[in-house]
Amino acid sequence: MVFSSVPFLFYFLPLFCIAYGAAPGITAKNACLLAASLIFYAWGEPWFVLVLAGQIAFNYLIALAIDARSGRARLAAIAFGVSVNLLMLGVFKYADFVVGSLNAVGLWRFTLPGLALPLGISFFTFHSISYLVDIYRGDVRANRSLLQVAVYIAMFPQLVAGPIIRYHTIARRLGERRMTLGRGSAGLRIFIVGLAQKVLIADEVARIADQVFDHVVAPSMTEAWLGLSAYTIQIYFDFLGYSNMAIGLGLALGLRFPRNFNFPYTSRSITEFWRRWHISLSQWLRDYLYIPLGGNRGGELATYRNLCLVFLLCGLWHGANWTFVVWGAHHGLFLMVERMGLGRWLARSPVLVARLYALLAVMSSWVWFRSHDFAHALDFFGGLIGRNGVSEIGLPAHLAIYPTTVAALAIGAVLALVRWRGLPRSAWRSLWPLADTVVTSLMLALTLLSAAAGSYSPFLYFRF
Repeated sequence: MVFSSVPFLFYFLPLFCIAYGAAPGITAKNACLLAASLIFYAWGEPWFVLVLAGQIAFNYLIALAIDARSGRARLAAIAFGVSVNLLMLGVFKYADFVVGSLNAVGLWRFTLPGLALPLGISFFTFHSISYLVDIYRGDVRANRSLLQVAVYIAMFPQLVAGPIIRYHTIARRLGERRMTLGRGSAGLRIFIVGLAQKVLIADEVARIADQVFDHVVAPSMTEAWLGLSAYTIQIYFDFLGYSNMAIGLGLALGLRFPRNFNFPYTSRSITEFWRRWHISLSQWLRDYLYIPLGGNRGGELATYRNLCLVFLLCGLWHGANWTFVVWGAHHGLFLMVERMGLGRWLARSPVLVARLYALLAVMSSWVWFRSHDFAHALDFFGGLIGRNGVSEIGLPAHLAIYPTTVAALAIGAVLALVRWRGLPRSAWRSLWPLADTVVTSLMLALTLLSAAAGSYSPFLYFRF
């Protein structure tokens, strides 16, 4: 089930809100939220609910074991807990990839039955590891309520595509929170904005991106840049939209989820980009991987090694394909070069020059991220530099080039590339409530019409 689908918008969400609002206390509300989350997950993954339930039970028990021990026994418990979580992720997500890679280089002659990937396993595995590590570090005590642990790992707003929430930032709210009219109203507005970003922009420009990447064999320079621009807008507003919907739902439930994006395409370097893009993931990797590896404390060579390792693993986390590994290496290489001195030059450069550099570096990385394999990526890079011609456009107009698609691409580009600071308060204070209501209502009406027409598509990050 996805947030922009008819079953969610017209049936699941209204019924859940009624049941959650009627639940008399925090325990009842948690039970309602957990039941709804399991139904939400089972809608598309009925058998994998058992995997999710097993992971919840395991992490609940191992957290108690970590909390009750000290010294070597405590270290052994956390090592075992993290290893089992990573093993689960590895079996489902990477077993076929590893065997296929060994077969490709002649080191293995074996095939595995294709394992279906449990929806959102990368996200709820990271939540589980966060819970165990926070307890091991002494930031929190193990939660003795299985219900609250299950709600943290499985709550449906962030279950399948984030944001990634560290346990210690939300621990108190699991046992103490309340709904208010103000929070509900603010959460609903944020949800509607996210829904519009997903449906009206990301899904619309996906027509161009999908056509170029999936159906044009040798794209011309015009086709390649048009398709890459569309995908750059699509992936941003797809994930931004989902994050905003999750944040809005969480706020309405009395929970505060972290901001996940902060105008990343306006960055002046790749270093800054990773402070603004998928913030919850970059902070998780920093706190639970980069710093434990030594961070920048061991000298320049150790820092470069740690950056490379973190971003190679970041790429692999996104998908079991070598193109994702190269995508991670791409970002790791730019980060290293910026630390070597390019970053200081960028800081002194004109803003437009630095932003153009960062935007082109990010866009070129999306080629690896979106391509099916190396050959596909290299063909696409060839198109970007004009190897397949410059101006021929072979996109079927009936499939991709609608006026609404062009409008969505233009609006998305403006919203992504300009940091909106708003008008002076004196200019809009009296008009804002009415304008906010009108604009929000219009966005909701358009997105509901689009969803009712069956034109939504799954979130890109669902497969991660």
